[in-house]
Amino acid sequence: MTQNIIENLATNARKAVKKLALASTDQKNEILHTIAASVRNNSDAILAANALDMEAAQKRGLEAALLDRLLLNEDRMESIASAIENVASLPDPVGDIIDQTQPENGLQLTRVRIAIGVLGIIYESRPNVTADAAALAIKSGNAAILRGGSEAVNSNHAIYKAFHQALSSSDIPADIVQIIGDQDRKHVGDMLRAQGLIDMIIPRGGKSLVKRVQDEARVPVLAHLDGICHIYVHASADPDMAREIVLNAKMRRTGICGAMETLLIDQNYPKPAQLIDALISEGCELRCDDMIMELDSRTVSADAADWDTEYLDAIVSARIVSDLDHALEHIENHSSGHTDAIIAEDKTAAEIFLRSVDSAIVMHNSSTQFADGGEFGLGAEIGIATGRLHARGPVALEGLTTYKWIARGNGHVRP
Repeated sequence: MTQNIIENLATNARKAVKKLALASTDQKNEILHTIAASVRNNSDAILAANALDMEAAQKRGLEAALLDRLLLNEDRMESIASAIENVASLPDPVGDIIDQTQPENGLQLTRVRIAIGVLGIIYESRPNVTADAAALAIKSGNAAILRGGSEAVNSNHAIYKAFHQALSSSDIPADIVQIIGDQDRKHVGDMLRAQGLIDMIIPRGGKSLVKRVQDEARVPVLAHLDGICHIYVHASADPDMAREIVLNAKMRRTGICGAMETLLIDQNYPKPAQLIDALISEGCELRCDDMIMELDSRTVSADAADWDTEYLDAIVSARIVSDLDHALEHIENHSSGHTDAIIAEDKTAAEIFLRSVDSAIVMHNSSTQFADGGEFGLGAEIGIATGRLHARGPVALEGLTTYKWIARGNGHVRP
């Protein structure tokens, strides 16, 4: 039965977490460097496995964006190994003292950061997630149960094999990272219902996967569903800066969750036509309101659904707004809570925007493509969280921890 498989994996993971809790930071860093070396040593085997996945994906007719996510080459293999080493270089959050206090009763109270426990990571397409998730789990003291997508099955298992080889020759328990051996879809449902066995589910993938996880999970979930990211060009925005930011936010990489999907232009901004022309000249389709369509005949009319669409493609919805309040109203009604930005020289307007927009990441005079754990100095990220509890924005090592209270007394009894 598939449920027994998940129970066995989670039971082994729980035992491994208890052993990993006794490992020092140096020990965790040493094994991560050993794993990075193992990935490099097994690079040819991993690339051969990836070639099988690519061949199968091309036969299935996967679109170009998904093929790009799936592809591994020598540069990407080095990036995977380097990312593991980067995780080793980051400060270890486990054991950090969050705060200390001593109330009138004399107890010494300390709040200490600890691992969450057993993480179930369900992901699609990108084989590098296998390495990133496993490395972050080890450094943060967690165990990871991995369930990758069928399109990357050979790549994922080859990367896991490199991890397992390194772990098997170390003092770190090998079961700290486990991968589900087959692609039976029932395993996903079993993971989502594994309360008491798995402590947190982290989905990385398309909208349908994340929605299923959020709808069906009986285990806490760390995720975002959509990246409907806005840029509001305020009347005071510098035109050259606005042009560069808007182009970068959309066209640098159109298929990532931090890509701009909606452009809001203040009616008093002096050069709206320049922004529209710049995007179209770079091959972007614009779905617009009537006011923007009057500026450029190459635009097309937006419908109601466009304002709530994550395109992940060279498409933008765009409209003119009357003022800052109008922009804030639009964002409140249509943002997915991922990343929203204002371009403005007016610092008062910028501060109002930064305080008013309730998204995980809010930016001023900056491309939304910076919505990334590496760019935030967090190292490899496990994902972007848009919920209100536990963690928001790029989730890296600290986001994979919780805390416990430690009370030290001297014969204290409560009267």
